[in-house]
Amino acid sequence: MSSDKKYVPSSPTAKWVEDRLPLMGLIYSSLGSGFSAPRNLNYMWNFGVLAGFMLVVQIVTGIVLAMHYVPHIDFAFDSVQHIRRDVNYGWLLQAIHANGASMFFMVVYVHILRGFYFGSYKSPREILWFLGIIIYLIMMATGFMGYVLPWGQMSFWGAKVITNLFSAFDFIPFIGDGIVEWLWGGFAVGQPTLNRFYSLHYLLPFVLVGVVILHIWALHIPGSTNPLGIDADGPYDKIPFHPYYTAKDAFGLGVFVIFYSIFVFYMPDFLGHPDNYIKADPLITPAHIVPEWYYLPFYAILRAIPDKLLGVIAMFSSILILFALPWLDGARIRSMRFRPLSQFFFWIFVVNTLFLGYLGQLSPDDILVFGWTALTFAQISTFIYFAHFLLIIPLVSRMETTKSVPISIAAAVLDANKKV
Repeated sequence: MSSDKKYVPSSPTAKWVEDRLPLMGLIYSSLGSGFSAPRNLNYMWNFGVLAGFMLVVQIVTGIVLAMHYVPHIDFAFDSVQHIRRDVNYGWLLQAIHANGASMFFMVVYVHILRGFYFGSYKSPREILWFLGIIIYLIMMATGFMGYVLPWGQMSFWGAKVITNLFSAFDFIPFIGDGIVEWLWGGFAVGQPTLNRFYSLHYLLPFVLVGVVILHIWALHIPGSTNPLGIDADGPYDKIPFHPYYTAKDAFGLGVFVIFYSIFVFYMPDFLGHPDNYIKADPLITPAHIVPEWYYLPFYAILRAIPDKLLGVIAMFSSILILFALPWLDGARIRSMRFRPLSQFFFWIFVVNTLFLGYLGQLSPDDILVFGWTALTFAQISTFIYFAHFLLIIPLVSRMETTKSVPISIAAAVLDANKKV
């Protein structure tokens, strides 16, 4: 049974502090026994905590690495090698930070897909969803700028290719003119570019913290959704967050740290591109320029459109379209657990997005099957991607026959226990 209790200080000193700065009460009501959550949350709800953990890890390791990194085009690459070879435990900090970016994106992708599947974007949680997408956009900008800092071949040429995309907007008066030069700080990717990216890469994680706080605040107003997608209004529908979900999150965190440690200790360079371990050379272009794996689906969409401007618009639209999801989905039931047709198309969407990621790492001219190139498959997959949002979701969500929904969370949990 839920119990939204208030924090009661246990000593006169704690009461004196709490009356003037109710910090412990805020923590208690947000993460302790004073906060109740639906009693049927599964391990898919662990990934929000894992994302918060990775944000802290990235900030802490990033601050320490910044003490040894030299943001200069002549010394940046060597300073990274110095960190890995000469700084005490520098190899560990660098491996944690470099692989941490991939782990961060991995848990956020699962977190977004979980929200997608269980309808976490539907009323009254639209603002919560919007803040989540803003967090993702800030993550993408931060990750891209961080990828440039080692100043390897892929860092340099990736920065050159991605920043050049903004030249597609040169037709816009006062904004488009010289936008690439403004990003570069000059007429080519060089020292001013590195200074800009280093400064922003250090700043944006703290902006991210602010948006995460808003995200958590927006979560606590309507409360967490749940696998059934129904409101937790019944007297037995909720349980205290602590100790039940803190224990569950601690276990999930332990499993995740083991998985994370495998990359850090046994294959720290597995997720990096080999060309990025070569110092940047403006005179030698890599055979195939690719971004980090977590950008590959959007890179494939970019290359699938022959026109540069339309390709850039399609790439940005593939993310920004998520803001429209609460209105595109017209279903009255949140969870896809009771929407079989939507569930079917959801998994097609997931497979198609993974396939786009695979295509993003290939050369557009690579031949796959039936004599079709990677570019041809990317164009088909891009069409499927946008069709899912603009055609399938609006039509299927309004037309499909849904399954019956339990009357309450407690009733569904008790019925499931009886079957066991």
